[in-house]
Parts: sequence; structure tokens; C-alpha cells
Amino acid sequence: MDEFRKIEQLMIDIFSRDYQFALATTNLDDISNRYVDTYYHEGCFYVVTYQSSRKICDILIHNKVALTSRNLYSFQGNASNMGHPHLTENQVIREKLIQVFEKWYFKHNNEADQNMCYMKIELSKGFVHHEGKGYAIDFTNRTFNEFPFISSIEYTDE
Repeated sequence: MDEFRKIEQLMIDIFSRDYQFALATTNLDDISNRYVDTYYHEGCFYVVTYQSSRKICDILIHNKVALTSRNLYSFQGNASNMGHPHLTENQVIREKLIQVFEKWYFKHNNEADQNMCYMKIELSKGFVHHEGKGYAIDFTNRTFNEFPFISSIEYTDE
């Protein structure tokens, strides 16, 4: 059995749902950070957005991005604009995103707007933890290092 399958299953268990991350992008002059709803599927995170958004404008200049969560999960990867949800090649992921984001997908997105699009983040590196173990992940080479990890951070309300 592929040893990396353990990490793939952990990623599915934690992130194959509506999961919020802070997404950092850059246009090489400025860095921008914002919270986004994501969905994990087959080694990538997906975000629903618009062509005119700062995140899409930034990735057209520099496609390397970073994701971080309050739970200390962090990832790096290469982002791309997949285009409009109605493109034939987006139909499978569109169905998944509608289901995962069903509470708000059509309230906050207008598929009649030709500027609506999906962002795909292909992961290169990451860190997750689960049940007292941390995992430094190399998605490119399908390897990981496992080590003891207990979070001792005390969160504030702000």
C-alpha cells in the first residue's frame, strides 16, 4: 500500500468540506490576505470567486499562494483560474462545490455573471496535525515526516 495514502485519507477526513483558511497572495509589490471557504479534493483546494477579485488578479501575476488556519494547518501551492463554473471541464467540481457550499453557494454567487470563476490550488507543501501527531507533507514527491505534536496555543476572541 502506498504510504502516502495515509496522508491523503487524513486530508479528506479534515478538509473535504467547507473549510475556512486565510489565503495569502502577492502581485510582487504587495501581499494580500483574506479568509476564503475551501473544499479539498484529490490534492487540491478549490475556492469560488470572481475574475475581478484581488486573489485572481494576483495569481495571474504570481501563482504561488499560502493557506493557513486557526487550527495551525498550513499549505503552500500553485493557484490557477479554472474559469467559469459552466465550462464543460468544471462540471464535476461544480457539482461537488454546490453540494459542499449548499448553504450559501447560490446566495453569494451569480452563475449568470461571466466573471464568476473557480480557483484551484495544487498543493506543494503542508502541515497538518491529528491525534498528537504532526505531519510535514511534500505533496510534490508524495512524502511526509511524522512527529509528535501537541498544540499548546490559547486562542483569544480576536
